[in-house]
Order: sequence, then C-alpha cells, then structure tokens
Amino acid sequence: MANAESAGRKRLQGKIAVVTGAGRGIGRAEAMLLAREGAKVVVNDLGGGPIGGGADDRVAAQVVEEIRGAGGEAVANYDNVATMEGGARIISTAMDNFGRLDILINNAGIVRPRMIYNMSESDWDDIIAVHLKGHFSTIRAAAMIFREQKSGVIVNTASESGLGHLGQSSYSAAKEGIVGLTRTIARDLGRFNVRCNAIRPRAATRLFDEEALKAMERTRAMLGDRGVPVPTANPLDNKPEQVAALVVWLCTEAAANVNGRTFVVGGEIVGIYPEPEPSRTIIHAGGWDLDALDRDAATQLTAGLRNEFLPGK
Repeated sequence: MANAESAGRKRLQGKIAVVTGAGRGIGRAEAMLLAREGAKVVVNDLGGGPIGGGADDRVAAQVVEEIRGAGGEAVANYDNVATMEGGARIISTAMDNFGRLDILINNAGIVRPRMIYNMSESDWDDIIAVHLKGHFSTIRAAAMIFREQKSGVIVNTASESGLGHLGQSSYSAAKEGIVGLTRTIARDLGRFNVRCNAIRPRAATRLFDEEALKAMERTRAMLGDRGVPVPTANPLDNKPEQVAALVVWLCTEAAANVNGRTFVVGGEIVGIYPEPEPSRTIIHAGGWDLDALDRDAATQLTAGLRNEFLPGK
C-alpha cells in the first residue's frame, strides 16, 4: 500500500532536472527515479571509460530511451563537464528543451588510482578537472538561472575517499574539495532560496574498488564500537538505487530546510556528517612558540593520538 501511495505522489511533478554522469551507476539510478517522480530529465554522459578517455553517445541515449519507455520525459546531452563550455551546454540543454531548470545533480566522475610517488601531472589534472571543476562548470551556469528565478536545488557527489584513501590522493583531494565547495555554494545561493548539499555514496559501481570495500568494513567496525546500529547487509550488495533515493529526496520539499550539509548514504545507512570543529583546544597567553608547544602540546593537545599509518604504530 505504501508503495502504491508513493507511486501516485509524483513528488517532483513539473520539475526540470539535470544529472551529470547519468548513463551508468548512481547517475543512471538518479535520473530514472527523478523521472518516476515526475521530473523531466537531462541525461548527461560523455560515455567515457572509468579512468577517463573515450566517448560513446549510446550510454546517455540508452537511459533516455528507458525513461521514455516508462512514460517519462528526457533528453540526452553528451558534453564533457571538465570544460566550462561543456558545463554551460549541459545547462542550456535543459533551458532549450524544457524552458527552465529546477534541479542539478552533479555525479560525473572518473577514477585513476596511483600512489603519490607514481602519480603524473595528467593523472592529477584529469581527476581534478572531471570532479571538482566538473562540479564548478555546471554550478556556475545553473547559478545564474537559480539566482534569477529565486529557487533551485543542487546535490553534489563527494566521497568517503575525501577522508583519506590509499592510492587516491587526486580523487580524495577533488572529492573533499567538493565538500568545501558545497558549503560555500550553500552560503552564496542560500539567500536566493537555493539549497546545495553533498553526499558521500556507498554503492557497488564500476568505480568501486577493493580499498573502498575495506574502508566500508572499517566504518562498520567503528560504528559497532560506538554503539551505533550496524548494517547487516554486505556492502557489495549496496545498490545505486539506494543512493538515488536520498539524492532525490533532497530535491523535494520534504528537505526544504536542508542546506550546506553532507550525508553518507548506501545500502541500509543514511547519515549526516557534523560540521567540522576542533576536538581539543589549548590557549597560551601571548601566543605559541616551540618551547611552549614542547611543554604543553604533547600532554594536552596530541596526547593519546595514535598514527595507524606509520610503521610499528
């Protein structure tokens, strides 16, 4: 009965949405759910490979066909989010075909694992361009529209990799940059009734790797140690559709008061991250010097800290 009621609600009826990287995985699930909830969708996907490079229009076109086949409305866009021109054309596709824009979901991404001592300049630049600049390129174009109409929703895709991920320094930097970008966009555009939030998703997609699985297992153990309910499902069973549910919910009126926040979502888990603040603070009259830090920092500021990443620690 609950499912029947939900199917009839069409929470986003008449809304116009753009989803980048919507040809596969989480982006595809987001586009499909938006359409089921009544939104008209621009399905953007360059159709490239998971490490970048290549292009295939069929990737986005297939999702458009699926949406239309289910009775929804969608158009495809094949531009590259890593360029300002591409980002602008993605947003223009919504305006040209549907006459307005209400929702922007930034999902496009690639992954290129390298230990820092093996990482080339292009490895770094390509990841930053697709993820961090890719978010900026679409937000910059959409912001002009949202500011003018005094409404809009943006959902960005960060990652738990931003908290630290072996062999993923470029990806981690880009993803945590997206968190900072989200907080600032929420402030820049909040006064125009535009909200911007971010997710750190957990789902088995083509960008999912063994190290990500290990990180999930460490998180499960940490939650259990803290007395927090722990998911019973295997993280490998996490589905993109489970992530899409939160993302689309953030686009509805039910989340109208949520702005500038970061969520973790995957499988059975939905959580909200606290805003960062110092966990310990010490004060030294007149300011700190090395002698004062030698005397007080080790006993009051860093006491008990354990560095698990150093040999023998």
